Amino acid sequence: MKLILTAPVEKLGIAGDVVEVKDGYGRNFLMPQGKAIRWTRGAEKQIEGIKRARDAREIRGIEHANEIKAQLEGLEVTYAAQAASAEGKLFGAVTAADVAKAIKAAGGPAIDKRAIEIAKPIKTAGAHLVGIKLHEAVSAHLTVNVTAASK
Repeated sequence: MKLILTAPVEKLGIAGDVVEVKDGYGRNFLMPQGKAIRWTRGAEKQIEGIKRARDAREIRGIEHANEIKAQLEGLEVTYAAQAASAEGKLFGAVTAADVAKAIKAAGGPAIDKRAIEIAKPIKTAGAHLVGIKLHEAVSAHLTVNVTAASK
């Protein structure tokens, strides 16, 4: 099966690449996850747009990644969870998308939620360490303070 990747897939390629995969992998994993679209002549024209969008948000080299790392590690990131018990236990978990929004709200750069690595699900209020993979050789670590929103 011939597919066009719309997101980076480890050990397969990056957005905009045309790849050949087994039918089941493409049909059951890549396409439902939104990581690929079926290759057609019409879709071939979309590749340039996908590559332009990738280049616009891509980190350009190790120097750029180190700049963003310095910017991220100097941030005070706070996320107000919607609901929590009296003991500070959340009625859900803080996701990578929530962390990305909190970083943007704190004045940081726009980070792709797929680059955020949460080792253990965040289900309690307090300070939690989150990793962000900026480049193959550069990772940033950030403390996210989760607070329970008062109602």
